[in-house]
Amino acid sequence: MYLCAENQFFTLHSSLFTKDMSRFNHKHKLSPKAYLYRILFSLIAIAILVAFMPHGNTSAYHYQKGEPWDDEALIAQDSFPILKSPEQIAQEQDSLKQFYEPYFQQDEDALERQLTALKQYFGSTQGQSIPHYFFPHLSEKLRHIYSVGILSGESAALFDKEQPKQVRLYSGNESDVRQFSQLFTEKAAYEYLVHEDDSVRYNHSQLHGLDLTKFVQPNLAYDNEKSMQQRAEVDGRLVRTKGVVLQGQKIVDKGQIIDDELVNTLRSWEHHLREHKLTAKERLSRLGGRAVYAAILVVLLLMYFQQFRSDYLDSLRTVLLIMSLFLFFPIVTYIIIGHMWASVYLVPYCVLPIMLRIFLDSRTAFVTHVLSVLASAVVLTQPFTFIVTQIVAGLVAIYSLRELSQRSELFRAAVLVTLATLVTYLCMEFVRGTSDVQGISRWPYIYLVVAGVLSMLAYLLLIPIERIFGFTSIVTLVELQNVNNPLLRRLSEQANGTFNHSMQVANLAAEVADKLGGKVQLVRTGALYHDIGKLENAVFFTENQAGQKNPHDTLSYEQSAQIIIQHVENGLKLADKYKLPSAVKDFIATHHGKSLTKYFYIKAQQELPLNGAGRFAAFTYPGPKPQTLEQAILMMADGVEAASRSLTEYTEESISALVEKIVSAQVADGSFDECAITFREIAEAKEVLCTRLRTIYHTRIQYPEG
Repeated sequence: MYLCAENQFFTLHSSLFTKDMSRFNHKHKLSPKAYLYRILFSLIAIAILVAFMPHGNTSAYHYQKGEPWDDEALIAQDSFPILKSPEQIAQEQDSLKQFYEPYFQQDEDALERQLTALKQYFGSTQGQSIPHYFFPHLSEKLRHIYSVGILSGESAALFDKEQPKQVRLYSGNESDVRQFSQLFTEKAAYEYLVHEDDSVRYNHSQLHGLDLTKFVQPNLAYDNEKSMQQRAEVDGRLVRTKGVVLQGQKIVDKGQIIDDELVNTLRSWEHHLREHKLTAKERLSRLGGRAVYAAILVVLLLMYFQQFRSDYLDSLRTVLLIMSLFLFFPIVTYIIIGHMWASVYLVPYCVLPIMLRIFLDSRTAFVTHVLSVLASAVVLTQPFTFIVTQIVAGLVAIYSLRELSQRSELFRAAVLVTLATLVTYLCMEFVRGTSDVQGISRWPYIYLVVAGVLSMLAYLLLIPIERIFGFTSIVTLVELQNVNNPLLRRLSEQANGTFNHSMQVANLAAEVADKLGGKVQLVRTGALYHDIGKLENAVFFTENQAGQKNPHDTLSYEQSAQIIIQHVENGLKLADKYKLPSAVKDFIATHHGKSLTKYFYIKAQQELPLNGAGRFAAFTYPGPKPQTLEQAILMMADGVEAASRSLTEYTEESISALVEKIVSAQVADGSFDECAITFREIAEAKEVLCTRLRTIYHTRIQYPEG
């Protein structure tokens, strides 16, 4: 029996022998449109990287006063002046304020106009009521007021907050310096005019009720142009530098404690880098270097897909997810470095491999993570430690997180990633020559711990990624496996036989997927829902009849076959109604592939043999055939579990023969022609199915009598 099975195994459909050794690398001729899309995506990715890279000179130095310098020794690439500290400059500017002299233009004719107006007033009818001796008294006061100067309200408001020590009054080519505090405002001038002078015995109460404000008019006009020019001359006396660092001179050594002087020198170097104007040749060379570097990384990513995962390139949503994550972290890095906001070690780069590991696979997660880290490191001054630390973090994240079915798994992964990055960074410190632990800055380690905490936010990204890119996370799959889910509960109540069958298939398929390295949670969920279409006509399926009269007895074989086949379409309709993910709907559509409803077809042929294509199609499932390893596993588990119920006795031999018969028949029918599964995997699947069925049916060794 086994020899026959082996011979049959090696005479199967020839397409299985021509499959590429790589499960996911489907070699096929691309259309011009497909080539155009791939080139367009590559150019867009390159353009985005180049556009977000900081322009001009930037610095990624992060240091704290009182802490040791964490990077390698910093050597000046150019000569640059050492700037004074902001506090010192502010102090010197305060000391220069005493030399500020705002300019005011003096109206020389203002006094004569007001004296004439006052004389006319005393000669008028209103002025006759005032004793004549007030005229020389008020005239003398007006002469004093206008000789000192009267400021307008607007001019006085300019100096409310900061009053100069002295001002310069000019008229024509002559100028004079006055104390600002001596100048009159309009209000002060009026009060001086009506104030009763004790040295002169005049009754000023006689002036009350008179409108003397018309004799108090500003005669000083603020000259902004001359004032700003004078202020600029004073500011020009301020020397903002206090030394020079020559090209090739060491700015700071590794482990050196950052004091005030070093902080000032480092800020001066950063200012020099920002202010240094690039020549046209330098700008062109930098732009070219960035473009070529970005192109190398994007092409390497594209080559990986072309060589190992060409199936991803056929899916737009997969390409968009990978490219979005690949570009996101370099863009964040460029923004942080360009604005010097914080340390890049605060960014949880390991979120990228976590997301791709959950939604895609480990190898893609690692390659994309490495290339993204390389794209990020190009703007750093000390990239080596960064690259090593983040690659280790990505590897640990991938190794520690196979499936995210519980929050605790992400917490464990975050803890392991944090510990790994801390140890790696510390090792790099010693590799670079640090011998004294006290000479190590604590801030990078604080940043790495914060990044580890932020990596746990990856759990919150699952739902947005599902909604935006159409993927199905492990969390969603686990939630769908809950038997209290409305659709599964309905299946258990209205088609209990199908529900039990689905549960058994789910267990079988999950064990096979685990053995073959497939997606266990995906195949388990797909198995639970693959037969939900039987809810529409549950009694027409044997497992739900439970001793009832078989309704197929009153139907033709073609009608019966159509009812059986219809459960696939009905299942897809229910899946849409209950909003099941597309990944689960694929299992419903493919679990029978394009196979025959053999029982009714054979019965129909026995009754009335016909070979027409139309009649053959009436007994054939619409398909498609399984497209993935997981879908192929479900087809095998479904067929074997259903057939196992028809066995009259459960022995190792009968179960092995059944599994061999069912799976080999599926292979012979070409059911697995369109999915990536190998002969070895089929053989391993058979072994797991046999072992599992023996456990389910408690097979025993038959002992000889006697």
